[in-house]
Amino acid sequence: MPKSRQTRTRDLILRHPLLRKYLPLVQEDLVAVYSRDLQKWLVVAPIIGVTTGLAITAIVIVILGKMWPAVLAYYLRHHWAIVPGLFIGFAITGWIMQFFTRDPDEHSTEEVIRSYHEHQGDIDMRPFFAKLLAAVTTVGFGGSSALEGPSIYGGAAIGSWVWAKMPSLRFNLRDRRIMLICGAAAGMSAVFRAPLTGIVFALEMPYRDDLAHEALVPSLIASVVAYITMGCFLPTTPLFNFADGSPYTRHDLYWSALLGLLIGLVAMAFVVTFRRARSFFVNWRAPHWAKMAVGGLLTGVCGIVFLSLFPGDLLPIGPNYEAVGYVLTRHFGTAELLSFSGFKLAATLFTLASGGVSAMFVPLFLTGGSLGTAFAQSIVHSPELGLYAAVGMASFISAGYKTPLAAVVFVAEATGGHAYIIPALVGAAIAYAISGDASASGDQRLHEAVKVEELSNIPVSAIMQTQIVTADAAISVRDFAAGLSPHTYHEIFPVTEQGRLIGTVSVAAVMRHDPARWGSLRIRDIADNRCDRVVPESDVMEAVRLLLKERTQSVLLVTSADGALCGMVTETDVLRTLESRGNAAAFRDATEFEN
Repeated sequence: MPKSRQTRTRDLILRHPLLRKYLPLVQEDLVAVYSRDLQKWLVVAPIIGVTTGLAITAIVIVILGKMWPAVLAYYLRHHWAIVPGLFIGFAITGWIMQFFTRDPDEHSTEEVIRSYHEHQGDIDMRPFFAKLLAAVTTVGFGGSSALEGPSIYGGAAIGSWVWAKMPSLRFNLRDRRIMLICGAAAGMSAVFRAPLTGIVFALEMPYRDDLAHEALVPSLIASVVAYITMGCFLPTTPLFNFADGSPYTRHDLYWSALLGLLIGLVAMAFVVTFRRARSFFVNWRAPHWAKMAVGGLLTGVCGIVFLSLFPGDLLPIGPNYEAVGYVLTRHFGTAELLSFSGFKLAATLFTLASGGVSAMFVPLFLTGGSLGTAFAQSIVHSPELGLYAAVGMASFISAGYKTPLAAVVFVAEATGGHAYIIPALVGAAIAYAISGDASASGDQRLHEAVKVEELSNIPVSAIMQTQIVTADAAISVRDFAAGLSPHTYHEIFPVTEQGRLIGTVSVAAVMRHDPARWGSLRIRDIADNRCDRVVPESDVMEAVRLLLKERTQSVLLVTSADGALCGMVTETDVLRTLESRGNAAAFRDATEFEN
């Protein structure tokens, strides 16, 4: 049957010399462009962003739109209700965490950071809704905290959950850590309507002096998508607004440096005190609801005492979004601002040290703004109160959370104070340096990086495992399987025959055979003799090269010149070496500093 004209035309085009010449080049370019699996993140990151944006929008509407305005209005009309209200609200929070979560002391940003470092980004989703409900009762009843805690936790948990629900994309464990940070960035972006802040904070959050670089591109996509999703339901204007700023002068930079120094010292004292108080409450042998009730009682006392000293609308408890606006746009005396800062820090300590389910980003931000305004009024005598408020805000976040870049970006995005970025950078840098390693998060790591090239100076014998279990080639597969201990974490074992190494056997290789045949099969029958080998004198870089080759084995055998087995090296051994050398470098630096 003759071909149609359309078919002949299509065949002619497909066989055209230019097309056949350049099509492989186009394919090569596309492979190069997407060599980092960007197409995977173009699918997954928007899903995380949309899901997180919807979840955080719901939390914002419930707490800031419905619950807290009503509770705040009642507290301001009936001051006597503050203490019992917080006592009851915190007791409910403690009850939820005690009976509906596995560990009531693990939540919010701490859980996210710990999961990133210790659990490959895996977050237990079973108490997910219980923890979000506990966050609602913590913040909604007046706890001195805001929505960044549940937002970061909620987004990170969603990222971890998506990893488990999309096996078709063949994610690895590294991808789950990336998706954890990706979700945290989306949550921060949505709750503060500040996508750049979300990206930078999430990348800075796991470390005190480094970034989680691997999560940059997915976090960028998810943050923007989460911001747009929330913008479909709520206004996208800056969360807090400065009055119009004027250009700063050279003298303003000097004063900003001094303010950063003072706030760095205050932040260091607060963070150290908070960590001590947190340890006390965690170790206190009392029901969690009772600890929380005590925290609520003390938080309420901070609120009612401040109102008795300075009657008005300013109240150092609750999420305090309205208080940020008051500090930025109204005039308060220096004594009132300093007192407010002290009571706000105390209320935050009692709220979160006792187990409140949230975080202290906004409390530190607000305290820094109050101290900066008081500094401008009483020491600088400057009319540019907004400038010093911005510097104080950035400085306190930088010192308290060890996130100097996120602090400055947040001030610019959330307040619209872009004119104050340079003074804020000066103050944030000074505060970060002065506060040392004191951080509100006890799970942040220093992360002193080590260059991989340094491994070329280390022999394999220095990192290899010497206490290894071998399998005799002559024994049956059944005897080998029966001899495996439940406490043995290896999956691959060297196989020896009359003292001579002949290969390896893996648990996976055993499982591929019918258990009915295990009695007749010998280990030599299923052993793999293709495993790479090195001598003990080889450098670790050579071991890394062999381990990264495309093959099925994940171990490297170390043998002497005559073929005798000396040890075994895995990727984990190399990573431990990198980490230990990084810690050693940090220890050396600290020792030199002390000397």
